[in-house]
Amino acid sequence: MSSYKGHSIFAFLLSLMFFHNPLLIALTVTGANIPDFDHKFKKEHVYKMIILGLIVFISLFILKLPYYVGLIIVFLGVTFYFSQHRSFTHSIFGVLTLTSAVALIVIWGFQLITAVTIITNHYFVMAILIALLSFLFLNKKMLMILLPLFFISIVIFPAVKISYLQIVFSLFLGVFSHVILDSFTPAGIRIFAPLSSRKVYRNFGLSMIFLVIIAALIYNIPILFEIFGHYILSNGG
Repeated sequence: MSSYKGHSIFAFLLSLMFFHNPLLIALTVTGANIPDFDHKFKKEHVYKMIILGLIVFISLFILKLPYYVGLIIVFLGVTFYFSQHRSFTHSIFGVLTLTSAVALIVIWGFQLITAVTIITNHYFVMAILIALLSFLFLNKKMLMILLPLFFISIVIFPAVKISYLQIVFSLFLGVFSHVILDSFTPAGIRIFAPLSSRKVYRNFGLSMIFLVIIAALIYNIPILFEIFGHYILSNGG
């Protein structure tokens, strides 16, 4: 199985443990594909990212609108450009950096669009932003599968407001899932790069999967209690 497929499927499965909203699931899957932009064969995409960021920055600056989105896109591209494969972007510091940068792009982009347009459907705005984000980071083959399912699901499922915290967490889960899966490879990952060259392997990955499962159970405690009260207690009465 190709790398992008494996990372996307793993992130999708993890996302189902926490979310039922298609927007958050799509963000998690997209996040899982972000760290590999440090690879040499994706340098062309990195150049395009930097150019896109500069265009966004200059355009917003001329229009006297908040231009921070453009700067963050440039920062992201520069980070990938100077990162060696499976180094900084695959470390815990890289996970936090990538999560913060992409989350700011989504959140500031959302705030900008809703402030300067008359669009009142915020769920639709967020869906479009996430779709654009997937165009930026997903493999074309994966994009052909994910986008139709994404738009079908947001039509089928009721619109539910998502918080900024959920956006950050779903992206973190996706990016971190990439690091977890790569720890199972023979090369391992330098989890504390660039401060340390120490590598972690399979045991780290297994430990992190266990912690994610525990976190998912804690996260879903209210739902579990609701199910328990609805089915167990009602049948017992």
